Amino acid sequence: MDIDDLRIVTAVAKHGSMNRAAAQLNMVQSSVTARIRLLEEELGVPLFVRHSRGVRLSDAGERLLSFSDRIHTLFDEAVAAVKEDGVPKGALRIGSTEPTVSLRLPPVLAEYARKYPAVALTITLGNTSELIEQVIDQTLDGAFVAGPVQRPGLIEEPVYREDVVLVSQASTRSIDVLRNSGDVRALVLDQGCSYRDLLTEILETYGIKNQVLPLASFDAIRSCVESGVGVTLLPKELLAGAWKSASVAIHELAGRTGQVETVFIRRAESTHFSALNAFAVLSRASSNFTR
Repeated sequence: MDIDDLRIVTAVAKHGSMNRAAAQLNMVQSSVTARIRLLEEELGVPLFVRHSRGVRLSDAGERLLSFSDRIHTLFDEAVAAVKEDGVPKGALRIGSTEPTVSLRLPPVLAEYARKYPAVALTITLGNTSELIEQVIDQTLDGAFVAGPVQRPGLIEEPVYREDVVLVSQASTRSIDVLRNSGDVRALVLDQGCSYRDLLTEILETYGIKNQVLPLASFDAIRSCVESGVGVTLLPKELLAGAWKSASVAIHELAGRTGQVETVFIRRAESTHFSALNAFAVLSRASSNFTR
């Protein structure tokens, strides 16, 4: 078995058809079929179950495919490492939560594009849980997430510390009003939102009964806060920017309760790549983090 065999297995699994896989691979169907048959004979197990409409992966095929994706990624990284000459270039995939993109990254991205035009940089938005898993499974090279993370195999570096505030409808003048209003809806992005647990913890600390209401976007959260559906937690600086015109009330939080740490994470084995290192350096230079 070699990397070309894995490439063929991946294509057949994707299309569910030897014929369509052959078209993608610029091969004839008989060659694809023969390679799959030889691989199955070598391994001693069927990789595909044949049916009237094509093929599907067997249990053994599913297990092989899970390794195939990782092997292809590792192969690509090996090629990139061999070509590494200290000059940032090639593809760089960075993830971030939405508040960090809005508040901190625009100048970093602009400076990076100016200094390293040979790097094809892409930014993926997501919640903290999603982004951590994407760095671990090598879909992303690095990501800005809520910290601390403390996951094996990851390097994390604190880069930003945000002062966060409780945000409510404009007519709600104090936290005492919220405390006396019965159940309050805690508006968050989704299950993996880094502010979800912090918001409910803060509300409970102030004696405010609450129930979580996940929403699809910051725009939806803003509309619901303005109309009195519930309250949310946001970086204070975001309210001076993207939410500047919002009709809301801002409630300051005491001490470290009102602070959120953002860390930049990457896999420990990826630290030698120039494009990623250069990005980490620029991020570090923009940091407002002090211990």
